[in-house]
Amino acid sequence: MDKIILLGSTGSIGKQTLDVCRAHNIEVRALSANSGVELLEQQAREFSPEYVVIADEDFYGDLKQRLSDTSIKVLAGEKGLCEVSALPKCKVVNAIVGMAGLVPTLSAIKAGNDVALANKETLVSGGPLVIDAVKRAGVKLIPIDSEHSAIFQCLQGAGDNRFSKIILTASGGPFFGKTRLELAAVTKEQALEHPNWDMGEKITIDSATLMNKGLELIEAVWLFGASPDEIEIVVQRQSIIHSAVEFEDGAVIAQLGSADMRLPIQYALTYPERIECPAKKLSLTELEQLTFGKPDEDTFECLAAAKRAIVKGGNAPCAVNCANEAAVRLFLENKIRFLDIGDAVSGALENVKFIAKPTLYELKSTKKASEEFVLKKFGYSK
Repeated sequence: MDKIILLGSTGSIGKQTLDVCRAHNIEVRALSANSGVELLEQQAREFSPEYVVIADEDFYGDLKQRLSDTSIKVLAGEKGLCEVSALPKCKVVNAIVGMAGLVPTLSAIKAGNDVALANKETLVSGGPLVIDAVKRAGVKLIPIDSEHSAIFQCLQGAGDNRFSKIILTASGGPFFGKTRLELAAVTKEQALEHPNWDMGEKITIDSATLMNKGLELIEAVWLFGASPDEIEIVVQRQSIIHSAVEFEDGAVIAQLGSADMRLPIQYALTYPERIECPAKKLSLTELEQLTFGKPDEDTFECLAAAKRAIVKGGNAPCAVNCANEAAVRLFLENKIRFLDIGDAVSGALENVKFIAKPTLYELKSTKKASEEFVLKKFGYSK
């Protein structure tokens, strides 16, 4: 198997990726974290990578001192992330949270490395740039998100037969069926109680607002060459059917599995091979029921805004994504209310300057403008 570069090793996806690496003795050449120095040190001592990167440069000195008795090279910041992403003949696993994953992804692709992508914001913010880079470099972009991995798996063996519809499933989060009135007083603690998945804070809040499904719809457009109207979002409360594909003859192929991210992570690392996985096996006879429903886009404003953004195109998906990142940070700091997140995302879509064909520099400017819009909206300064 390929040696891997693991970006975002201290987060939920990163830790589960290391579970897979342990199970199969996969060599890790580099690890990175944003600011989690203590856990990153522990991981570095266990896996003995050549490099570790701390994205927040304020923690560089601490990490370097902690690893001073080793031969591990310590790097920092976006420059360090790009340097390790370009190490030759590796597979880059991008589990960074937020748009911060975009530039390292482009660096990996430019270096000719395949990318296993868990960082959906990379494609949401910079989809055209990434897909163009993939085509020019001739590398593979393999999705790790359970839904996109499911679609990817359903399309294996389809040959030249194109899907007529992608069925993107959603758990519905902890507040499925609630009204806006019922959500007005939702607390951070309630929003972080996901019914099926154990994930990081940001993605858990995104699941509660259904922004995560909006981001995944945009990601699916770029990954699979779909138009927005070829993607149907279906609430599948048990998170057993991870997504499905309908073909022109009406046949629907779905991928099922337990709610364990190690399965799609491992498939991305070992593709096209399948080997024994540490994830729990699914028993169909133990399932009580599978239920399906439609998402409520009037109540969950983030999903509707994300749909409008991908139809609008240009830097609009970047704007809603970055506004969401900023709003979620404020919500986690107890500075705004739950429903304010959707208001912020919709507001950014309408107020941030539209650019039809943004460059990387203009996407970074869009990020800054979106963050400033959100902070100003709620009376905070950067």
